[in-house]
Amino acid sequence: MKLVTTRLVIAKGEFPNSIEWARCVREIEDAIRSVVWPSGSTRFTICPDRGRSRGQGNGVKPIKMAFIQTLGRLGWSVKERSNISRFDAVRSLSDGRKIGLEWETGNISSSHRSVNRILLSHLKKEIIAGVLVLPTRSLYQYLTDRVGNFQELEPYFPVWGAYPWNEGVLAIFAVEQDDTDSSVPRITKGTDGRALL
Repeated sequence: MKLVTTRLVIAKGEFPNSIEWARCVREIEDAIRSVVWPSGSTRFTICPDRGRSRGQGNGVKPIKMAFIQTLGRLGWSVKERSNISRFDAVRSLSDGRKIGLEWETGNISSSHRSVNRILLSHLKKEIIAGVLVLPTRSLYQYLTDRVGNFQELEPYFPVWGAYPWNEGVLAIFAVEQDDTDSSVPRITKGTDGRALL
């Protein structure tokens, strides 16, 4: 899978230029690249099957789980949203501060809730940075659920950018397929995430 763009909606203080933030970005990028399809491939090639009904389109959660499993191997906490804000993954930094991350599998309303949870967690001083990973419109069209996508969320970036955040980062990562191929099997909703690594 490839990273198309990273948008720093908020980047304040010294943290955006810190070594620890740079390391976390590299880990997120590595986890994105680790998602491949079909199994055994070195790329993420998706069947260009559209449709939201049963037996149509490609599953969403297996893609997320492959990404999350890689973050877990890189030292992120990914244990069933057991953290205080129920993020998909949390990275603890050397000074005790934390980064919360969400991989979007819900609709655009869910994307808004994820960003609001990041802002609220920062307000409560639970995190120094928050990350949302979601598909571009190019990938979105082949997924079974009406998942939020970067282009649909982008008009709201100025609203979140106006949030009074003195130190830290709110980052949005947009991902999509490396290629499409109708001969590749669809990703079903029940596929084990490890099959996408």
